Amino acid sequence: MASSTRDARDDEIRLWREDDGWVARDVDTGVTTQGQSREDALSNLDEAVALHEGEIGREPTDEELREAGIAPADNTTGDEEPPDVLR
Repeated sequence: MASSTRDARDDEIRLWREDDGWVARDVDTGVTTQGQSREDALSNLDEAVALHEGEIGREPTDEELREAGIAPADNTTGDEEPPDVLR
């Protein structure tokens, strides 16, 4: 499961099997996700709750760009506005 601030909180999570997969719900936020396995559902829930709480969405650091094979100087959108997911 992905690490997140969830590990430090006492959130209540509901996890159940449905059809061919698993469903995970964070009771406090109401965020619900699914996955093929329990681990996938919980990992997806961690990411979805982080998005819900605004913990994801920051700009990548120059080091993160380099690790992804992108030259930081080339990481521009020109005169165009960045897509909504990057704001």
